[in-house]
Amino acid sequence: MQTGSTLHDDRTGFSALGGLGAQARGASGRLLPEIWMQDGVKRVEQALARLLCAEDDGETELMAAMRYATLHGGKRTRALLCLAAGALADTPAHMLDDVGAAIEMMHACTLVHDDLPAMDDDVLRRGLATVHVKFGEATAILVGDALQAHAFLTLASLDAPGDNRIALVRELAQAVSAEGAAGG
Repeated sequence: MQTGSTLHDDRTGFSALGGLGAQARGASGRLLPEIWMQDGVKRVEQALARLLCAEDDGETELMAAMRYATLHGGKRTRALLCLAAGALADTPAHMLDDVGAAIEMMHACTLVHDDLPAMDDDVLRRGLATVHVKFGEATAILVGDALQAHAFLTLASLDAPGDNRIALVRELAQAVSAEGAAGG
């Protein structure tokens, strides 16, 4: 049964989800969700590593701490939801990877700030020392701030029409505003 234009095809499963080929399909040709999720996590982590790469003149402590905060684990649930929703709307995979990475940067920002002594004073995150324990409280504050800026910069720099970029920036800003995550 075919529903929608390319959303579902009984012969191949969800063909729109991320442009995955045979590597994410079983013998029946159906999409295997666990393989799709593993591929999605890998793509988002590659985008994060690319977007948070060291400058040509070497990695600063701030960038090292930003990479530490984002590249050491996590389920990437928010990014996977982004990849799935965007793929259903036929958004190019490379663009979805960057949007998913921006969402993960913002999530990491909230975790870094939440772990600070003035908030929850957590010393471990995902089995590792929190950013403020490993790099110091001042650096942790800057890491959260810089990750937030990088998330918005990533969305603003997408190869997409201006209206789409503005809408993405607005959605992310609203999600972390006083009416969103910051408000509890």
